[in-house]
Amino acid sequence: MSHKPVEYTEYLQLDKILNAQSLESDKAGAHAHDEMLFIIIHQAYELWFKQVHFEVDSALQVMGKPEVNDNSPELQTVVHRLDRVVTILKVLVHQIDILETMTPLDFHEFRDFLRPASGFQSWQFKMLEAKLGLKFDNRYGKEYYTSMLKPQYVDLVKDVESQKSLLEMLDDWLARMPFFSDDNLWKSYQPASQNDSTHHVFWNDYLNAYSKTLVEGEQHNKEIFASIFLGEGKSEHTSLSNKAMRNALFISLYRGYPLMHLPFQLMQHLLDIDEQMATWRFRHINMVHRMIGSRVGTGGSSGKEYLQGALNKHYIFKDFAVLSSFLIQRNKLPHLSSELNHKLGFM
Repeated sequence: MSHKPVEYTEYLQLDKILNAQSLESDKAGAHAHDEMLFIIIHQAYELWFKQVHFEVDSALQVMGKPEVNDNSPELQTVVHRLDRVVTILKVLVHQIDILETMTPLDFHEFRDFLRPASGFQSWQFKMLEAKLGLKFDNRYGKEYYTSMLKPQYVDLVKDVESQKSLLEMLDDWLARMPFFSDDNLWKSYQPASQNDSTHHVFWNDYLNAYSKTLVEGEQHNKEIFASIFLGEGKSEHTSLSNKAMRNALFISLYRGYPLMHLPFQLMQHLLDIDEQMATWRFRHINMVHRMIGSRVGTGGSSGKEYLQGALNKHYIFKDFAVLSSFLIQRNKLPHLSSELNHKLGFM
């Protein structure tokens, strides 16, 4: 079958892209040179947001399946594409370096022409947060976070919020892991301590080993450990279920086993996403403070104060960061059974 020749400009639709910058200052007869930079930076943000959505949607498609093989090409694809998301977010952070070549006085030449437009109206970013797992009730400024959006964009955001997020799918995926639901994996396990509890013998040993590492001022960690890992529901300290948190901690502890490599990388990439989004907000805070000081944002928000509140509250995958509080030295880890060694090592 013949294929029509592709031309670079037409393929990229450059006529549309390169003519999509309309300066408000020019319309007002008061040309501001740096408005072009301002527009292109924010258009680039929205294009990258589109790509991030494309990658996250592919991950949601895989993670939403009834069963995900932890050593499959599909999971490798999810890990790879989330790694790409992290890299894109790093680019978004570095774009602020370019924007900061604009001085506050340069910005004030066209700022008033932008009202009431605001980055707060980026419906793509709000949808991304929702897809990843940021719930409405956990949003900072939730009472007005869609107030500036056109109705069609409010509907888009609400539709995403009604669907299962990546965080919720991760909860299901982690909870399905059979480490502690299959007794056959623990037949030859040798307990290191007496088990007078109803907990799995491994977690009894691990809690004993963990308790011995606690110093003065950390003794309350034993109660928090029990709340997060040893129940059968969900702790007040986490978004993920107790079962999912147990398996997440187990993956972190024994990540050296081949079968654990991909699940551990997946959790690390999610922490990286949180970190890069927080870094972007932090850089944005400093940039806004540098550009407008304590002035109100063009969209009417409190500017720096709103961004600071979002930075503090909008961590989506913080449950994986919690795991670090409950680690012990490798040489103190319980020795796994031969059956589990075999399963985790592909032997």
